[in-house]
Amino acid sequence: MKWQGRRGSRNIEDRRGRTGGMSRGKAVSGVGGLGLIAIVVIGSLLGVDVTSLLNEVGMGSTDVRTSGSTQITAADKRAGEFVSVTLADTEEIWSEIFKAQVNKPYDPAILVLFKGVTQSPCGGASGATGPFYCPADQKAYLDTDFFTTMERQLGAGGDFAAAYVVAHEIAHHVQDELGILSQANRLRAQVSEEDSNAISVRIELQADCFSGIWARYAQERFGSLERGDIAEAMNAAKQIGDDTLQRNAGRVPSPHTFTHGTSEQRQRWFATGFETPDLAACDTFSAERL
Repeated sequence: MKWQGRRGSRNIEDRRGRTGGMSRGKAVSGVGGLGLIAIVVIGSLLGVDVTSLLNEVGMGSTDVRTSGSTQITAADKRAGEFVSVTLADTEEIWSEIFKAQVNKPYDPAILVLFKGVTQSPCGGASGATGPFYCPADQKAYLDTDFFTTMERQLGAGGDFAAAYVVAHEIAHHVQDELGILSQANRLRAQVSEEDSNAISVRIELQADCFSGIWARYAQERFGSLERGDIAEAMNAAKQIGDDTLQRNAGRVPSPHTFTHGTSEQRQRWFATGFETPDLAACDTFSAERL
C-alpha cells in the first residue's frame, strides 16, 4: 500500500505515552502459552472484553495504573503515521460518498490511539478488547500493537490488512452517521441473545462491505493499492471470521454465537463493496443471503 508522503488526519487523539489515571483491571497470574493467546486473540477480533474468561483460568484482581509515560518506539511512531494517513483517506472518501450518495455532509470520527489501557464511555479499552467504535463519543479506539497481533498470531500481516482494520472501525462511524447503528442497537436490546448476535453479524458484514467501498475509492482517488493488497484484506477477513477463530481455538463453530460472520461472509461482503461501490449494495439488513 502506498501511503508515505500523504497528509495525515487532524482527528487523531494520541494517548500513547500519556498519563491515563487509574482503571480497575486484572493482572495475569499463572496464565500463559497458547491458551491465553487464543482467549486474547479471539476477544480482540470479536471486539469483546475477555476479562471474565481470563479470570476463570486463573487471574488475580489488582489495580492497573496507567499513570506515567509509556515508551513510544520507532514502530509505534510509524504505526501512528500510517493510521493517521489512512484515517485522512477515509475522511476524503466518505465526504465524497456522502455528497454524491447521501446528499449530506460527512462528520468525521475521532480515532484514539492508545497503548496498553485507556478509557471510553463504552468501557475500558485494552489489548483484550481490540479495536472498537464507541457511538457514545463517536470515537474509534485502536491499540496499534494489534497490528502485531494480526501479523504474528493470525497470519494477517501487511499494510493493507492494517488499513482494512481502520476502515472497518470507521465504517461503524459511517453506520452511526447514517442512523443505522443506533436503530440496530436499539433492536438488539429488545431481543434474545441469539437474535441480538444475528443482528450484530449484519452490522459487522455491512461494515466489511463499506470497507470494500473505501478500498475501491482509495484506489481510484489515490492510486494507493499495490499488487497483493486486496489479497491482504481478503486474508485478514478470512482470519477473523467467527468460524475460523472458533476452530483455531479448538472449538466446533457454533453459528448461534457468531457476532461478526463467517470467513466466507466477511470476504464476500468486502468484495461486494469493492466491486459495487454503492451504499445500497451493502444493505445486509435486507439481504436474504448473508
